[in-house]
Amino acid sequence: MIVDYHMHLRDERGDIAFTADAAERFVERAAERGIDEVGFSEHVYYFRETRELWQVPYLAERCVFDLEPYCDAVLETKARGLPVKLGLEVDYVGERQARLAELLEPYPWDFLLGSIHWLGHVAVDMEPGVWAESTVEEVWERYFGAVRKLAASRSVDVLAHLDLAKIFGRRPGPEVRSRLYEESADAIASSGLAVEISTAGLRKPVGELYPAPELLAACVRRGIGVTLASDAHEPGLVGEDFALAIDAAHEAGCETVTVFEGRSGRLERLGS
Repeated sequence: MIVDYHMHLRDERGDIAFTADAAERFVERAAERGIDEVGFSEHVYYFRETRELWQVPYLAERCVFDLEPYCDAVLETKARGLPVKLGLEVDYVGERQARLAELLEPYPWDFLLGSIHWLGHVAVDMEPGVWAESTVEEVWERYFGAVRKLAASRSVDVLAHLDLAKIFGRRPGPEVRSRLYEESADAIASSGLAVEISTAGLRKPVGELYPAPELLAACVRRGIGVTLASDAHEPGLVGEDFALAIDAAHEAGCETVTVFEGRSGRLERLGS
């Protein structure tokens, strides 16, 4: 079984398009690449239902769509007999996480991805962002502290691009990294979440999969499940570089993939 559980619904021009026809193009590309099931996971901050949570202009100005048409588009695609799942990429919002979970609860999600792009009002994956106000070690400490808090909230099912803090190739020393990896893997295991192996990092300045082999291995040793992810914002990127992601899973000792339905996961043998 091969899944791609991280993609953003766009049309051929790259514009947001919450339609089943747009979703079908992603499914077609997945089939071409031997992917058995796809999951759409649009950014949570695009939706008016969450407007009260966004204090950063970058997020607030994008909050212009309604959740119902997005859900309907994916559900219609599923009704056509296509192998799709309904997900959402949920940002970490600190003390407002419980409120965000409450706003999302009425919808029929198959899975929720948890992501950390922002630490307070500053971005991790944009420059100058958090890098202008903190040292590299401080950024990593803050980032993985947020990872542990998001995991402990149990408000999501899968943690996305788990070591995003490396996006620009900036890393603290190996002892700090090792400690943060082990602490975070403990927190994820305690919360019963899965983690994604994402090929998106190969298209970023760091040029690597997320997460690092050491972090992935720490997760697998604790029995944490994995999903696969391209973070595709266009159909052509669905399943991009998945041979590398699958190899990384096997090298870490993982032979299964977690498949979600109704926010409940089950293990299937990972394909090749």
